[in-house]
Amino acid sequence: MIEDTEQRGKAVPALVRTKKILDALSTGGKPKGVSELARMLDLPKSTVHGLCHTLVDLGLMMRVGPSQFAVGPHVLSWANAFEGQSDLTQEFMRIAEATDLISEQAINLSILTGREVMYVACRRGTDPLGVSFRPGVRLPAPFTATGKAMMSTMRPEEVEALFGDEWPEPWTKQSVPDLKTLMRELEETRQRGYSIDDGQLRDAMVCFGAPVFNASDDHAVAGIAIGLLRGEVNDTSRAQVSHAVRALADKLSHRLGGNT
Repeated sequence: MIEDTEQRGKAVPALVRTKKILDALSTGGKPKGVSELARMLDLPKSTVHGLCHTLVDLGLMMRVGPSQFAVGPHVLSWANAFEGQSDLTQEFMRIAEATDLISEQAINLSILTGREVMYVACRRGTDPLGVSFRPGVRLPAPFTATGKAMMSTMRPEEVEALFGDEWPEPWTKQSVPDLKTLMRELEETRQRGYSIDDGQLRDAMVCFGAPVFNASDDHAVAGIAIGLLRGEVNDTSRAQVSHAVRALADKLSHRLGGNT
């Protein structure tokens, strides 16, 4: 019985490599070839080549041009299943669709997955130029409002464990440059009650974020963000959006049984 339990606890190497390949294709926003994937993941080209072709056959990857690959359409069915089965996304959409706090701007929901955030739901606003992210998009957590909102609920040593050895490449000149600066911003987030991405992900975008809790943990389980184009930011819009994002996060946390 002990041996069976231990065996079940061991990761299957082929599945681990497959996940790494799909994760790598999900980042950066562009297709990748076998050689690039092999370099990124430090895997033999023959291994990557074989897994890529199998994943294409399964619909989990698709060919782009003669030698590159992208995430395949079958993955979308998993994303839709997650959204349909998750209390988090269902409750978020109910609250976001019903709110009268914000109408023009999109409202985004994401979760923390290691060093990145992954967007899992979005209520689009009436402004076609508004800031929104497709579900499934992954971005470096230190540069995003939701990432900083969620990490502000973690202990400093937990954040250090994520970024102590490696720091993500900056996306803009305003991107958080190092761990020390991130720690300062997380403390400011705790004191202020909401986080800010001030052009750290996109130069023309300013986002405000707040953490979401459930009943099981003091750590945030998700983050909500609302973004403005830089030209829209003034004292009035900043106050309105920061209030709205906190109110929405508090309401979602209450629905999930969490304390804020």
